[in-house]
Amino acid sequence: MNQKKPWSGRFLKSTHHLMEQFSASVGFDYRLYRHDIAASIAHARMLSRQGIITQMDFDSIEKGLLEIQAEIENNTFEWREALEDVHMNIEAALISKIGEAGKKLHSGRSRNDQVATDMRLFLRQELDEICLQLTELQHALISLAEQEAETILPGYTHMQAAQPVTLGHHILAWNEMLQRDFERFQQCRQRINICPLGSAALAGTSYPIDREMTARELGFEGVSLNSLDAVSDRDFIIEFTAHAAVAMIHLSRVSEELVLWSSDAFGFVDLGDQFCTGSSIMPQKKNPDVAELTRGKSGRVCGDLMSLLMLMKGQPLAYNRDNQEDKEPLFDTVDTLQMCLGIFSAMFPGVKFNRDRMNAVAEKGYSTATDLADYLVRKNIPFRDAHEIVGKVVGYAVEQSVALPDIALSQLQNYCSVIEQDVYDVLDLRGSVNARDHVGGTAPKRVKQAAAGARKLLNARNSSSG
Repeated sequence: MNQKKPWSGRFLKSTHHLMEQFSASVGFDYRLYRHDIAASIAHARMLSRQGIITQMDFDSIEKGLLEIQAEIENNTFEWREALEDVHMNIEAALISKIGEAGKKLHSGRSRNDQVATDMRLFLRQELDEICLQLTELQHALISLAEQEAETILPGYTHMQAAQPVTLGHHILAWNEMLQRDFERFQQCRQRINICPLGSAALAGTSYPIDREMTARELGFEGVSLNSLDAVSDRDFIIEFTAHAAVAMIHLSRVSEELVLWSSDAFGFVDLGDQFCTGSSIMPQKKNPDVAELTRGKSGRVCGDLMSLLMLMKGQPLAYNRDNQEDKEPLFDTVDTLQMCLGIFSAMFPGVKFNRDRMNAVAEKGYSTATDLADYLVRKNIPFRDAHEIVGKVVGYAVEQSVALPDIALSQLQNYCSVIEQDVYDVLDLRGSVNARDHVGGTAPKRVKQAAAGARKLLNARNSSSG
């Protein structure tokens, strides 16, 4: 037997069962129930305050909705596909529970502004959780950076050894990416935190509502200023998903380096047994699954973003049923990003770096060649000439299979007579990184200062949120 629809008065025939299956969203939008109930209570309180419903009606509505919430959380609530979505399921249950008062709840609103409000409440809450997770991961990275402030690591461009850097400096580069992600999410939150409730279907409502009251009740910073836009656009979801895609790309880049560094070819890092798996056939394998899965999951979040962009691109004002399709990509993005941030935060405290291996590889890569060129410039050799001279020196070192610091002074002087004994100070890895002693540089002293500054920023963030 078909469940009576809230809009059934217009129709002579009941909905086809395939149409019910095709149009139902309760299988995924049920997770909005808390936000839907909170928004409904705030709306009903406003209706009561404005004299649109009685105080007795409000008391019944609030009591009934809280009972429904308890049933949902106790897994005793019956979700009905025939009622399409979370909103109609809750409203039908409320009417069944409290009678006529339940039918008054929808006065002055539509499912259009109802769902837009629920989505903003949902995303605001999940975004706050994501920002907490980002902060936790940043704390873990900053602690590692402090520990590895003096560890020498070969820096790469084009995946070729370029110049030596400190591992702490490299880890703080990861932190900088996440810091920008956090800032983008915070800016996005400001645009999310606007209340569309009261916009009704598209044109507002003739009831004497108080939109500012419901906005305050729900913790919004303000109300939307155009009813057409408020119910129809999902750019706040697109914006969040775009920022989430960037964050996942950042995690994917970190993952790629961890995959490389944990390989036998590099041997720079051990990710810990708890966050790796083995092979079903090769007993020796220890696979960096967290990094590989995160690298793979970045693709699905980018796909979610593309789905949402395509969803909106052809829609005229105002609301269209297409927007039902915004939820699954959003939910998937939220779940994926939270899962990746959570497991990275759990993994990094146990990561172990092979400092000797990093140092040995840095020594083999002629990574202090630029330091030699800079040395010649300080001896009044034009940079382009210095570049050519050092290129010949490196060619000799490659031919002889010798590291730059191991080339005899007399041999170096064959390429340029101004070279003196002090050249070995700049050919040394430690001397190279110490020379980058400026803001943003890789010198250990600067890395420690940068880590302290980053930690201070996080502590201030924690204080303001507390």
